[in-house]
Amino acid sequence: METNRPKEGNLIAEVQTTTETSSAMAANMKYISLVCLVIQNATLILAMRYARTREGEIFFSTVAVVGSELLKLLTCLLIILYEHEGNVKSWTSHLYGSIVLQPMDTLKMSIPAIIYMVQNNLLYVAVSNLPAATYQVTYQLKILTTAMFSVTMLGKSLAKHQWFAMLLLFAGVAIVQVQVQSGKEKSQTDVEQNALKGLIAVIASCISSGFAGVYFEKILKGSKGSVWLRNIQLGLFGAISGLIGVWTKDGAGVAEKGLFFGFTPLVYFIICIQAFGGLLVAVVIKYADNILKGFATSISIIVSTVAAVFIFSFNVTLLFVIGATLVILAVYLYSLPKPEKAGLPKPV
Repeated sequence: METNRPKEGNLIAEVQTTTETSSAMAANMKYISLVCLVIQNATLILAMRYARTREGEIFFSTVAVVGSELLKLLTCLLIILYEHEGNVKSWTSHLYGSIVLQPMDTLKMSIPAIIYMVQNNLLYVAVSNLPAATYQVTYQLKILTTAMFSVTMLGKSLAKHQWFAMLLLFAGVAIVQVQVQSGKEKSQTDVEQNALKGLIAVIASCISSGFAGVYFEKILKGSKGSVWLRNIQLGLFGAISGLIGVWTKDGAGVAEKGLFFGFTPLVYFIICIQAFGGLLVAVVIKYADNILKGFATSISIIVSTVAAVFIFSFNVTLLFVIGATLVILAVYLYSLPKPEKAGLPKPV
């Protein structure tokens, strides 16, 4: 019995090392995905605004949304095929068993899929009718809607300093965007824009974004299905509902001008980065949460504003510095741990 103790000790040490490595990888994955999300959001905002206000033929946004869904669907199918080591038989069997043979589980994804599809179309409407500054600051309402849905649907509790951090974040982003309003955006087109239409679209998008994101998080963390499988289900329902949207909104135009009317390399780039963003959000939700995702998105507003200095000739003032400082402070405050309740013993 004495000779077995060193082996048992080694086994325990190996288990502890494996656990520590897994925790470290998860932590690294969380921050890497958040940084990527910041870059993706900033790039997407600038590219969408430029594409919808540039001179020349304007593409059908509904077609672009379907393109992103199909690309996301194809990517996830290839990832699962890779996980099955290229075994097509095992791959198809897995998909059939997980999607077709579990119809109720699959149907759960139809709700967020349809909402995400509507949200993506609303974003095109908003960015086509609102100046970049107004669009960006108003879209930050999704942080508050996400927090409210997280509390009501997931039963999460937020400390007072976290609520204050969200308000501080919104104020900081708003201040940054106020200074942006003082700068004139380069006019690239004379297309008339409807500010009220854009405002309604972005507010509706904020509400749908908060609900769909939290609903998706609840499904991901409450089931055994992989994030890639869930995105395949999202892509299926998203593409189907998106095609209905193309037929309903732009059917006549597509019949007359063609499905890919106005498509340029920039449009294909937007489709790719939007599809990548959908997958990235799923990874962030898996390793972090929706509210942290919202903060990463808000930081991207600062990044995109700095980039807009060179693209749209925005003027950076003292207000920008103040707003950026408030955003950084808000992120720091939110990351602080919740205070321990009085009277409860500390864990040993």
